[in-house]
Amino acid sequence: MLKPLRRLYDWTMEKAADPRAVWWLAAVSFAESSFFPIPPDVMLIPMVIARPDRAFHYAAVCLAASVLGGLAGYGIGFFLYDLVGQPLVEFYAAQDAVAAVAEQYHEYGWWIVFGGGLTPVPYKIITIVSGALALDPLAFTGASIVGRGLRFFAVAALLWKFGPPIRRVIEERFGLMTALFFILLVGGFAVLKLAL
Repeated sequence: MLKPLRRLYDWTMEKAADPRAVWWLAAVSFAESSFFPIPPDVMLIPMVIARPDRAFHYAAVCLAASVLGGLAGYGIGFFLYDLVGQPLVEFYAAQDAVAAVAEQYHEYGWWIVFGGGLTPVPYKIITIVSGALALDPLAFTGASIVGRGLRFFAVAALLWKFGPPIRRVIEERFGLMTALFFILLVGGFAVLKLAL
């Protein structure tokens, strides 16, 4: 399992200087906000490490694509919940969480979207549920911009400031870093179940 991830990391580091890498970053950011399980950080981090001069550009690409993908997720929830949204919620085993939060979603929805955008909680579930429960689209978009913006720009700023030492740590401890990433990803799903 580590070998394919290591190849992905090495490929991303090589492609970070390629102008087309930005399009892949945008595609992953868009897809992750509505259905794709892998967060854009997987591409953002090595791209910023390889090209710190483009750190904030990459963060802006992540933000714009993620918010647009979030609106697609909102649309899935609003228009296609029974056909597409519910199977996605079931795939991520979040049915109980959705049912538990439904009554209070309109009161706390902005904070839920903001928190989902900022943390490792699976953001796609938040976007789909926001549409299914008809959260105010302006509130949804604003919370997405703030939450996702803080997340991506904080990652970019830290890597811009401390990039070379972090790159050495990642390359020397790739197995440990991969394990931590998957622990955080699984933890995000657990937090979603408990919090919602």
